[in-house]
Amino acid sequence: MDLDALTTLLPDVIRAHRGWAPFIVGALAFAESLAIVSFLVPSTFLLLGIGALIAAMGLDFWPVWLGAALGAILGDWVSYAIGYRFKHAVFGIWPLSRHPTLADRGERFFSRWGAWSVFLGRFIGPMRAVVPLTAGIFAMPILLFQMANIASGFVWAFIMLAPGSGLTALAQ
Repeated sequence: MDLDALTTLLPDVIRAHRGWAPFIVGALAFAESLAIVSFLVPSTFLLLGIGALIAAMGLDFWPVWLGAALGAILGDWVSYAIGYRFKHAVFGIWPLSRHPTLADRGERFFSRWGAWSVFLGRFIGPMRAVVPLTAGIFAMPILLFQMANIASGFVWAFIMLAPGSGLTALAQ
């Protein structure tokens, strides 16, 4: 399925199943935040578009935002666990194996910024896929990781959804 088909199908699915919107958005945010999968799913583009759908369809913003935040938090948590369990071997798995410089950049970013890298990395496209893995590889204390993960997940979800929702509401 190509991006055009997905961008037309997703709004139709959300219109038909309005009550499932927080879960659909949560699944997209999970895919966007999960290492390896984030390379394959164009969730950023879709989430920005869904932000506009929220107001246009009269959906309540906060449950959809919460779905996005929880999906993002869970995706990074699973990525951390994968890095913690498999260490550097994870960078040998496709599609990460096709981007060897990304692992190096992720490690340098993590080394420089520490816990802040988990927070900041969520907002930087390529780093979003590798910083949680790197945090797991280097066994960052889980409490510190989760504090940065949860804070960034809530902020990121708001930044992804609110502009489209607010601009659409103003235009109506």
